[in-house]
This record gives sequence, structure tokens and C-alpha cells, in this order.
Amino acid sequence: MVTITIDGKTLEVDNTLTIIQAARANGIDIPHFCWHPQLSVAGNCRMCLVEVEKMPKLAIACSTQVAAGMVVHTANERVIKARQAVMEFLLINHPLDCPICDEAGECKLQDYAYAHSVGVSRFEEDKVHKPKRVELGPHVMLDTERCIMCSRCVRFCDEIARKPQLTFTERGDHVELTTFPGETLDNPYSMNVIDICPVGALTSREFRFRARVWEMSSTETICPGCARGCNINTWVRNNEILRQTPRYNPDVNQYWMCDWGRLETSRPVNSDSRLRGPLMKKEAGVVEVGWDEAVARVASELKSFRRGETAVIGSAFDTNEDCYTLQKFAREVLQTRHLDFQRHTDVSREDTLLISADRTPNTRGAMEVGLQPGEHGAAFDGILRAIREGTVKALVLADDNPAADPEVAQTLMRLEFLVVLASVDSETTRLADVVLPSSTYAEKNGTFTNVHGRVQRIRPSVATLDLDRSLDGFALSRLDKFGSQYDRWARGAKRDARPPWRIIAGIAALMGAKFKYQAAEDVFNEIAGRVDAFGGMSYRRLGTKGLPLKSARETRVSQPV
Repeated sequence: MVTITIDGKTLEVDNTLTIIQAARANGIDIPHFCWHPQLSVAGNCRMCLVEVEKMPKLAIACSTQVAAGMVVHTANERVIKARQAVMEFLLINHPLDCPICDEAGECKLQDYAYAHSVGVSRFEEDKVHKPKRVELGPHVMLDTERCIMCSRCVRFCDEIARKPQLTFTERGDHVELTTFPGETLDNPYSMNVIDICPVGALTSREFRFRARVWEMSSTETICPGCARGCNINTWVRNNEILRQTPRYNPDVNQYWMCDWGRLETSRPVNSDSRLRGPLMKKEAGVVEVGWDEAVARVASELKSFRRGETAVIGSAFDTNEDCYTLQKFAREVLQTRHLDFQRHTDVSREDTLLISADRTPNTRGAMEVGLQPGEHGAAFDGILRAIREGTVKALVLADDNPAADPEVAQTLMRLEFLVVLASVDSETTRLADVVLPSSTYAEKNGTFTNVHGRVQRIRPSVATLDLDRSLDGFALSRLDKFGSQYDRWARGAKRDARPPWRIIAGIAALMGAKFKYQAAEDVFNEIAGRVDAFGGMSYRRLGTKGLPLKSARETRVSQPV
């Protein structure tokens, strides 16, 4: 540790840090473009120039290491003039695209132009024109005129994605960002270059021109794309997810997320195949019914089967709260030992950066809360075998689609009664006697436990009737009053989906059990009180970064008395 002074403040800092790192750690902002905490130092934007006493020239804070007794000035007259000169240089050939640029509202160049430039250009000649709307890859569009050559994207591909695909060509003010000959920007993490681009040079082909940042709400949640549990922000307008971006968590995903999780996980949320309400098979075929009728039918049918004739298949796509409630229902209400969930593993997609072979977000959590066979109980394959043998006659299946396999579909057709909780229409819902629409990850509160045992919060970003009931219809009627601008929002809010824990608690109540849960937090508090690994946890303590399970040892839920 060494003692330095920055802008009159005496600080004790690690002697391995650079000036910009030491300042950042102590809440002092030094403007920068090319520097990024996870990338190597390039030192080419010169925006972070500071004055260090006894040094003859201004120094760049991103590559100058601190030393004992160092005195640094980040905002004196000399530094301010240098910063203004750098901004003037960067803006000479930059197009005046702010009104139509997707980066507006999130642009460092725009922010620094207000904060650190003189606001007037002395440049009267024609600007240099470069290629626009260049398709660098399947997901990334380049506007070369906006590029300030910070090289963040180049270094990301080289150092993080480990797939060098971008480079600079030409010289002077004709420098252009491009891909290497024969290459396209198609690595699994390519869209991270959009996030780290400090200007509007790199934009998303999927999100381009769909909304401005100030028109969307942002919700802190977790990517459900695999067991890594990347921290993300979900951006919503008119009740539709328009984009998902990574959220910094040093214990999980740092600053990154994969393209698949960014794009594919949100597609089912506002899919045309979403279930709008409960469905039931009757003599006339499959018809839409109300929740009371559907839940009453499920409870009545399940009561008619003897112990051991029922089974439960849950889902690692569901939250800890959902899985816990389902296993509690199986053990205490159905009194069956036959319960499990389907595993989804794809080793071919796994890598050493973020992507996990486990394609579900909560396998670890499902196991920890007890969604596993009891003693002498059947696991997933055993349940299917018991159905074929006729010993299991009724099945409760939540948020998975095992009938996508034709052999499993043939097996499920042997059941006397099948109830399915699902978000979208699928091969499995088409076999069900009763279908109960469940909320997606974007519509419910809860927690996931990632592959490394970290418990993290998910939060709702999209509205359903169940989520919005507390508004007593006022919000919906007010939105309808404003007309077509909110049509999409109203359609989503009128989707009558419920979180699985609430659905199961409703069925249990009609079967004589009392699951006293009013909110997902009530379920989690019970988990924290009954499952050793979750001991001492609460939603408040989880915060925005989550907490690790108490230990890596095997734990199991306490059996009901």
C-alpha cells in the first residue's frame, strides 16, 4: 500500500494500481474512452490525461502506476484544456447523428461533449466520409464514421472471446474498423462489443431503431439460458422485451453474456404461442375455462388416485420457490415418492468463458430444495417406466416439454390424467387433460441457484394479470383509455398466467392442505428455515449480486412431520 493525493484527497491505495483504478476505487471519476477494467491498456484515446506533480508532461491515468507520495490533479486548468483539445479532435470527423443514433442516452461521447468540450467546432472543412451500415456479423452493425478507434472491440475479441476477428486498416483520419479477410464477427459473445463501444459505432441488428433508452424500463434479473446465471438487465417497452444486456457481477459473469442468452431466452415471453388462460379437455374438445374450474378439476381428479399412483415431474427452468412448493405438494399432499425433473445437457455448447453444458438455470437449486425422488421413489426415467407399466396413472408436470421426444409422448398418452403447467403451447400441453398457464422468468419474483451454488434474485419485467392484480384494474383501464399506443402492453397484461408456486398452493388448498404463501418471498423464507444450504438467507440479503449456498455439502429438505 502507498499513500497518494488526488485532487487534494489523501488516499491509501494498492501500489499495483494505475491512477485511473485508484481514483475509481475511491469514487473519483476520470473521463475515459479506451480503458475498460477487464481489457488490456491501450492508451490511445488520451481522454484520461491528468497532471502528476514533478512530471514534465501530462500523463494518461489508465497506464500510469501509482507511487508513494504521488500528487495527481484531475481537474485543474491544464488538464481541462487538454481534455477539451482531445474532445475537439475526436469530434472533427464525427457525424452529427445524435437524433437518430441508437446510442443516444447511453453515449460516452455525447456525455463528454456536454461535460468536457467547448461546444463549438472550429473545423470548417468537409468531414471524412466512411462506410455506413456495415454488417460485421449476424448480430452487429457498424457505422464506421462514428468510430473513435478506441479499440475496445478489437481487444475484447482478442482477449475475452479468444477469437481475433476485428482489426484497423488504413492510417491517419482514414482509419477504419473492419474484420480480418474472410472473417465475420460471429463468435458466441459478439454482441458484447455493442455494450462496450463508448459511441454509436456498433449497434445491434435486432434492436436497431426499435426504441430509445429513455422509453424503456430496465429490470435487474438473471439470464435463464444456462446454469451460469449471468446477471442481466431486461429492457421493456409496451410490455415487450426489446433487449437484454449484461449486468456486472464479479462472482458470476463479470461484464459479459453470450449472444444466445441475450436473444433467444426472451423469445417465448411474448410469443404468439403463449397460453392466455387455463385449458381443459371436455367432450367437445379442448376449451378455455376459468382458473377456479380448472384448479377444482385437478384437485378432484388427483384425489381419486391412490398413494403411489401419482407422480410429479418438475423443472429446472423454474425457480427455487416453484421447485420447493412442487416437491412439498408431492410429499405432503400426494404422498408420492415419485418426483424428479428432466436434465438438459449439451456438452457441445459449453465453453471456458461463460456458457454451461447445463441448459437450465436452476438444476442446483431444484436438487437442493428436494425435487428428487424419495426413498424407493422413481426418478425421471423410472417415472416413465412406471407409466408404461401402469403403476403410475396420474402425473403433474411443470414447465418442461418431454413430449418433444415421440417415445415420451407415446408414454404420456397412457396416463389416465395429466395436468401440465406451461407458458407456451407445446407437444406436452396438447396431451394434457388440464393445462394451467404459468409465468415465465420475466413475469415472476423468485430465485435461481447457479451451477456454482450462488443464489440470485429474478424480478418481473413484464406484466400479467396475476402480477398486476394489486392495481385493481385501474392501471389497465387507464391504459385502455390511451388507445393503440398501449395495445401491446394491454395484451400482455391480460395474459392470465401465474407462477407455479401459486398454482400448486391453490391445488393443495382444495385438497385439504394449507400452504400459507402470499408471495414468493414467503416461500423463500420457508426454504431458508428448512433447507440447511439456504440458512440465513432472505431477499434483502441476496441483494443484486446474490449469495453462495452455506456449504457445498449435500443437503436435503426436512421431511414433513
